[in-house]
Amino acid sequence: MKVASYIRDLVPYPPGKPVEELKRELGLRDVIKMASNENPIGPSPLAVQAIKDFLNKINFYPDGSGYYLRRRLAQELDVKMENIILGNGSNEIIELLCRTFLTSEDDEVIFSFPSFAVYRLIAQAMGRRKIEIPLKDYRHNLSEIKDKISKNTRLVFIDIPNNPTGTIVYEDELNKFINGIDDDCLVVLDEAYFGYGTGKDYPDILSFFRNNKNVFVLRTFAKLYGLAGLRIGYGIGDEEIVDYLNRVRQPFNVNSLAQIGARAALDDKEHIKRTLEINKKGKEFLYRAFEDMNIEYIPTYANYILFDVKQDAEEIYNKLLHKGVIIRSMKGYGYKTCLRVTVGTEDQNRKFIECLKEVMGV
Repeated sequence: MKVASYIRDLVPYPPGKPVEELKRELGLRDVIKMASNENPIGPSPLAVQAIKDFLNKINFYPDGSGYYLRRRLAQELDVKMENIILGNGSNEIIELLCRTFLTSEDDEVIFSFPSFAVYRLIAQAMGRRKIEIPLKDYRHNLSEIKDKISKNTRLVFIDIPNNPTGTIVYEDELNKFINGIDDDCLVVLDEAYFGYGTGKDYPDILSFFRNNKNVFVLRTFAKLYGLAGLRIGYGIGDEEIVDYLNRVRQPFNVNSLAQIGARAALDDKEHIKRTLEINKKGKEFLYRAFEDMNIEYIPTYANYILFDVKQDAEEIYNKLLHKGVIIRSMKGYGYKTCLRVTVGTEDQNRKFIECLKEVMGV
């Protein structure tokens, strides 16, 4: 089969090994997964009940427009329904953005490295020019990104917080960055971890959409609401942009259970509160533990922490794996001595630190 070189050279996103398979391979009884930034307390109970109540209706196709979920989101966010598009995870919306706006071989997309890996994967799968700007002090280098924007730049992706560092850019930095960018260049602010970021220095991302027609915001139900397995996210943008995306979007792209679960999760304020409390306490515990072990880490605005073990990250990763603790090596992100761990429950955090001390001989 003849395949374009940019497809042959594409390195697929590395999937994690299923927990049950890891148990079988290594003969382990207990395994904790702290690698994919999932919600450690599970899905919203209200979402689970709503899904159970809906199961006898799955013989029907989903609501192709996502009417009720978009209406509920519009109320929650104080925007129009026409400003919202639903996706099979926010990943699908990233792909829709690329397919809709990267239409010429000369079109280019800019993003940071490291950042969310899907930006690079989709752009390369389309054979489009990718401009990757290295992070500066673990943060987006907005001035360098802006300098690289040209007449051919159609999309700029900025994940806030950045994945994998957990850092943000500040409101005044974003204002300065967006000011002066031409309307035919769409700035995509990927806020997959919205809700976790708190404090006066955390930017009001939606305000940039409200004040700029060329700003598009991405969010997901995977993290805060614990619905990663349902694959549902959404985008917020100018009505014209959303209209174009809907022309490219496949019919029935978001399944019925995802739509039902997401609507219920929005109302589960107790689950959201508990999630954020556990994340806050977990971060504080892990920070103290890293400091006691003289391990450098990056303070995070998300539910994961990047830390530097000053030795081969793959080796530490594999040793932890054999102890039943799955985290993520950052070697593929250019950080050869760093790992990323998801903030877990109290028991998970303690087991991770105990095992980390053992494998590092601390």
